[in-house]
Amino acid sequence: MDIHSKKNLPSAADQNLNRARMLIACPDGPGIVAAVSHFLHQHGANIVQSDQYTMDPAGGMFFMRIEFDLPELSAKLHDLEESFSSVAEKFQMEWSMNHVARKKRLAIFVSKEDHCLVELLWQWQAGDLDADIALVVSNHLDMKEYVESFGIPYHHIPVTAETKPEAEKRQLEVIGDDIDVIILARYMQIISPTFITHYRNRIINIHHSFLPAFVGGKPYAQAYKRGVKIIGATAHYVTEELDGGPIIEQDVQRVSHRDDVNELKRIGRTIERVVLARAVKWHIEDRILVHHNKTVVF
Repeated sequence: MDIHSKKNLPSAADQNLNRARMLIACPDGPGIVAAVSHFLHQHGANIVQSDQYTMDPAGGMFFMRIEFDLPELSAKLHDLEESFSSVAEKFQMEWSMNHVARKKRLAIFVSKEDHCLVELLWQWQAGDLDADIALVVSNHLDMKEYVESFGIPYHHIPVTAETKPEAEKRQLEVIGDDIDVIILARYMQIISPTFITHYRNRIINIHHSFLPAFVGGKPYAQAYKRGVKIIGATAHYVTEELDGGPIIEQDVQRVSHRDDVNELKRIGRTIERVVLARAVKWHIEDRILVHHNKTVVF
């Protein structure tokens, strides 16, 4: 391809102006794919990507992710959603339809450890994380200057056992009503059930262990005492069960008897950064469907 041909290619932003994504979960049965495809064709949409998975063709759950282009999408999206309701009702679907051009707004919670936050900021600055970081919330001031150098608001909200309800109330106030996902980038506080209710399946945590092993505090010390040969990290949605929410992504690395606790932590920090960034990227790209306590990631 010559340079003149490249100049004529549409940018990613231009492509997204008329692109939408659908996520669908419903009981499996015949005709689902045909019905969705026919509906989109009837409304002048062109499917550009389609993924599907069934847990069991005979009575299991069916999951689907579709990307499609539709001219003048912004003006038509609301009517398209209303029209699709009849199809959804017929197949008992749980579904969503999202305009790709509308960037999701992120709120990042952090305490003192900065490696996961820094990774997200780097990817966001490089354009690899196609979202808007609306604000950072922290119970410490350590990262204030660094975050604000990116032009991102930083809210310092101290938390103690006595002030936790008041602190969470303040957190919800600064977040507002237009945040799509909250990211716990090594935020070392337990989130209350009341807070979780506001953001069900929209709070992503990075746990510094390969769950379900070594849950709770000091997982690297637990791993060292156990003499493990593999360590890892787990990104998951936050639920009322501590470290027990639906798992989005995990990764591991081999270690040996020569690695002490500090070396395990050093290796682990790299894994945590990568795993959390992947999970966030998949969430903002509408690739994750939650069913009970599991995820389907397309």
